[in-house]
Amino acid sequence: MKIGARPLLVLHSNEAFRERVRKVAGREYTFQAVPDWPSLEEAVRDSPPSALVVVNPYEDVNGGTGPSPRLKSLLVEFPSTAVFAAMEIRPQRLDDLRTLGKWGVVQVISIAHDDTPQAMVQRFRAAQGRPLKALLENILPPDTPGRARAIVDAAAEVVAVGGHGRDLARQLRLSRRTLLRWCERAELPPPRKLLAWMRILLAAELLDDPGRTVLSVAHACGYSSDSGLRRVTQKFVGSSPTELRRRGAFARSSKVFVEVLAKYREPAANPA
Repeated sequence: MKIGARPLLVLHSNEAFRERVRKVAGREYTFQAVPDWPSLEEAVRDSPPSALVVVNPYEDVNGGTGPSPRLKSLLVEFPSTAVFAAMEIRPQRLDDLRTLGKWGVVQVISIAHDDTPQAMVQRFRAAQGRPLKALLENILPPDTPGRARAIVDAAAEVVAVGGHGRDLARQLRLSRRTLLRWCERAELPPPRKLLAWMRILLAAELLDDPGRTVLSVAHACGYSSDSGLRRVTQKFVGSSPTELRRRGAFARSSKVFVEVLAKYREPAANPA
């Protein structure tokens, strides 16, 4: 897999704001403006898991009150996608801000010039691998050392953009040999196997998205076909993608991953 620019999908009728986002995108993101909610849903469905979405939460509301139900539907159908709401932030919209948070919007961007280009880029970068990292935070054992959490978080970010072991080492500002030692001391699988697990957990997260097919999940996670994904999930988790989806893909896969982590900790807990 090759790391490329992350897709940045924008649905917003404010032309000046769209142009600001286009300039912010630079080389780090591939900017794509979409005209309506159906086009956005199709674009998200065809995009890799690293895609970011910026929307006007009131797009096509047509005089109604509150954020568009189409935004809520998008968040329900694609819960693993990082979605930003771009709007005018006014005191009378405090209830709407709470609603957007409950729906699962990552952050709110002010369409006024409160958000500088650098601030906007920082918001986008902070969302890298965010859904998977949030899920990992919930499944890692409470006594997981800080170094181990940092490595796992970085691995989640790297996998979200299609990276490899060298990219994980670069993300942590380590040599590949030092990264291997860090994984050993943190009682984690070696980098290559850890990244393989992150891809499986990312695939499992996407399999729980009702809007994605097994083939689209395979492509999003760097596999050339659904059979490639099936071989990996059978090897690591003992189930096919279809079986995982039926049983709760992330719940099942994360349970096996935690069991694997426990085995790596056994030698330290029971020294010879």
